[in-house]
Amino acid sequence: MTAMKPDPLVCIIDDDEAIRESLRLLLYAGELNSVGYESADAYLADAEPPAFDCMLLDIRMPGTDGMELFAELMRRQVAWPVIFITGHGDIPLAVSAIKKGAFDFLTKPFREGELLDKVQSAIRHYRQRQEGLLRLQEIQQRADACTPRERDVMELLAEGLSNKGIAESLGISPRTVEIHRAHVMEKMDADSLPTLVRMVSELKN
Repeated sequence: MTAMKPDPLVCIIDDDEAIRESLRLLLYAGELNSVGYESADAYLADAEPPAFDCMLLDIRMPGTDGMELFAELMRRQVAWPVIFITGHGDIPLAVSAIKKGAFDFLTKPFREGELLDKVQSAIRHYRQRQEGLLRLQEIQQRADACTPRERDVMELLAEGLSNKGIAESLGISPRTVEIHRAHVMEKMDADSLPTLVRMVSELKN
């Protein structure tokens, strides 16, 4: 049975209480829960912030501003996508942030549909990326369970060599290759050779 995914949770950081509440209501209308912070410093002071799926971050705030917080998030290798909220005069800053890894930006005033579209797109992107990373970790764990010789056979299988070709390349008998091949398929949980080839390709990318 596939585990249920938790409901998406959005972080809102804006020093304007009215904007925070407006964003919260807009997100709620789009069936998205949120947690608000009155400043970047308030977020940083939270010893155990929730696991968010997206962050809406104002650029201009007293104290630590949005760009400074974003730099700190990058330093901490926080993975969730950041969408900057900016005025027209701060668009160059927002574009600069995107080049550094931010997901997108919204220019005030923005349309309700535009906000929800960008947040939902960011959440989809983030969750797909997280699922991809989890799958890659699983494949790597399976590969690590193989012996060095089994990994040799797996690499050559992925290159398209036949059992005979692998035997000649490794200086072992075709029968031994068959045994290693069976072990590799079992340990990698691969139901076919094309599936195994895709797994090896994912590990190399």
